[in-house]
Amino acid sequence: MKVNVDAPAKINLFLDIRGKRSDGYHIVSMVMQSISLCDEITVSRTDDGDIKIVCSDENIPLDETNTVYKAVELFFKETEKENKGIEIKIKKNIPTEAGLGGGSTDAAAVLHALNKLYDTELSRKELAEIGAEIGADVPFCVYGGTMSASGIGTILSPLPDLPECYLVIVKPNIGVCTKDAYEKSDSPEFSAIKGMDKITESICEANIKSVAKHLYNKFEVVMALPEVEKIKQIMLDFGALGAAMTGSGSAVFGIFDSDNMRDDCAKRLDDDYEYVYKAEPVSEVFFG
Repeated sequence: MKVNVDAPAKINLFLDIRGKRSDGYHIVSMVMQSISLCDEITVSRTDDGDIKIVCSDENIPLDETNTVYKAVELFFKETEKENKGIEIKIKKNIPTEAGLGGGSTDAAAVLHALNKLYDTELSRKELAEIGAEIGADVPFCVYGGTMSASGIGTILSPLPDLPECYLVIVKPNIGVCTKDAYEKSDSPEFSAIKGMDKITESICEANIKSVAKHLYNKFEVVMALPEVEKIKQIMLDFGALGAAMTGSGSAVFGIFDSDNMRDDCAKRLDDDYEYVYKAEPVSEVFFG
């Protein structure tokens, strides 16, 4: 028996770092959005008692350090189901070290798949609670859609669907280590806090131009990557309403109100970059 699931990437429409807790976790304010760029995952029962991961990207670890492996272990621990063997095949479409949540969404999708495969009937809330033990972005990926997040990123509040728009996403030929980015953000020079009221109000008003105007990511300031600024400028030159880096980077997205303008921009970016994607927001995660 097997279950096929899609694992949608996410972008950060807003990301600020508000401080650091005594346990080392950072306090954040974020607005996250699921998008149609997805990894494709198949979860199958086996009878060898192992957790086996097969991935199209040879750079992805296949051991217990993989978020998917952790998701399987925690699912069986929390449900007290017997693991007689699980094989997970992952077709990676979401680039790594990009800030697009590839590892988190894969873990979330596998939790949903196991829930279906074993008829455990866990609610999304219960799955999100398991996901929080894997990583701070996993609970959002369990729910998907458009949400604000606070605390360490696990206190979620749903927002109205993002108005219709079109996205182009580019990952430059540089990666960003999330741990290094957060450590750099701890410097007193980056201590100013920005409110996210304007962008959430814009989403509630279904005003995509205003949403795009108020995109913000503190990591852009912290990391100051010239390649990110170059990509953003190309997007704006081709008519993007706004552009920003997502997560700790290095992927950049642009928001367009015309699919033709988005497509022209993607074609231009294809000349310079290997990883260029066209996508749209999705209102809820879909699992095949």
